[in-house]
Amino acid sequence: MNTQHSVEEPILKYAADIGSLGPVTIVGSRTQWDVGGLPSPGSREIRAPAGVWSHQPEEMTVRCGAGTSIRELNEECSRFGQMVPFDLNPEATVGGALAVGRSGFRRLRYGHIRDLVLQIRHVDHSGLLVTSGGPTVKNVSGYDLCRLLVGSLGKLGCIAEVTLRCLPIPETTLWLTGTGDPFEIYNELYRPPSILWDGDQVWVGLEGVKSDVESQAALLKLDQTDSPPPFPEGGRRSLEPKALRGLVERSEGWLAEIGVGVVHYTTPQVPEPLSDPNKRLMSELECRLDPRGRLNPGRQLVAT
Repeated sequence: MNTQHSVEEPILKYAADIGSLGPVTIVGSRTQWDVGGLPSPGSREIRAPAGVWSHQPEEMTVRCGAGTSIRELNEECSRFGQMVPFDLNPEATVGGALAVGRSGFRRLRYGHIRDLVLQIRHVDHSGLLVTSGGPTVKNVSGYDLCRLLVGSLGKLGCIAEVTLRCLPIPETTLWLTGTGDPFEIYNELYRPPSILWDGDQVWVGLEGVKSDVESQAALLKLDQTDSPPPFPEGGRRSLEPKALRGLVERSEGWLAEIGVGVVHYTTPQVPEPLSDPNKRLMSELECRLDPRGRLNPGRQLVAT
């Protein structure tokens, strides 16, 4: 692990680079680079500092640079039987995943990706380092700015360092598949990590203590399978979970996350804009937090 001194050096350089004149865009592994549109031409590309700087298994927290890959993060946590459930491309960076704000396929059990964030240090439009949140799982009073940064595409501030909540790696993971009503299955199970449905076939992920997983599996008339299906890469949209029943009328290919409302399509999808009230709110925040429009210009916030 790096010393505090060696950690601060790349963070201070990152802040100084962002504080320099002109528009800037933060580059990670480009695994979700097109979300929200491409940055404006001429924007300087800057990479966030990387590295797992502190893992406290007893506190179930981990602190790392925003440029750290999800693979490196979870390799460190797994040494102590823990994980951070960012079920995304393992080469994606932690900061990029948080900036985009799209949760993985186990959101049904582990919640939104923002729920894993305890503390963020970010750089504002002037190059000033700002800390929000707290480094432990205990509640922190004040404005929850760190979670506001999740899904903001770096337009409210550029993430430099994060402290995340870790969870135990489940003892057993089991995937089942077959036919059936996914909504009935959802009502039968207790906090399953994932229920996926393509209008015909259903896939159910179960995790936890072996005896609990086996008892949950016994409730279902489904066959064991090795893994979830591949996710369509055409695009995605967010619907009300109850609206997923209406998807059977669509002829295009799709895969829905039951209980969550996210639908993955095989065909390209028009980005889903923010609602008018949310758009006005985010515009006001952008004006206050980035008055010169320097941070990741060209990108437009979309519903996640």
